[in-house]
Amino acid sequence: MTTKAFPPFYMIRHGETDWNREKRYQGRADIPLNAHGREQAAGNGRHLAALGDDWSGWRFFSSPLGRARETMEIIRTSMGLAPDGYTPDDRLIEVSFGKWEHRLMENLAAEEPAEMALRDANKWAHVPPGGESYSQAVERVSAFLDDLDEPAVIVCHGGILRATQYIFQGGDGREIADAAVPQDRIYRFDGTTARWLEN
Repeated sequence: MTTKAFPPFYMIRHGETDWNREKRYQGRADIPLNAHGREQAAGNGRHLAALGDDWSGWRFFSSPLGRARETMEIIRTSMGLAPDGYTPDDRLIEVSFGKWEHRLMENLAAEEPAEMALRDANKWAHVPPGGESYSQAVERVSAFLDDLDEPAVIVCHGGILRATQYIFQGGDGREIADAAVPQDRIYRFDGTTARWLEN
């Protein structure tokens, strides 16, 4: 676990897309939210609003991809805030799956069994052809977090949340890579510990 002092933050994965539902590699492809994803974003916004924080001293950051920005705007609207009051940051963009983007996971298992076997053996460190590993993403996520000097609400992606969990919780990257990253819950760092909030 990191020993650096960070301000509190809430980190949220974008809502569901049709590609998430299909189990299609998405990465940096700019795929919009589906109706369920918009409902998830609104629910996360209501959850934040119910926490009762004074948001006047908080910063809001989002991945530049459309699904994350739409999630942020829905969240802010659900909190009673202007939807556009946030800053996109390229360091929060999803990990790249390179040549695998747009492709179904089940098809890749049949079409590229050797490469998929390497990924299954160590998903944390595996670099998809032309892409990026979760372990490589830790560097840019660390750089983003190092720049935080105020409490923040952050909307990002599954890979970015995995990198953040590794930074704050340490442990086995392989375990983190295989763990679910929910789209209807909030990951909170309170200044001391990081954990998923219960709905």
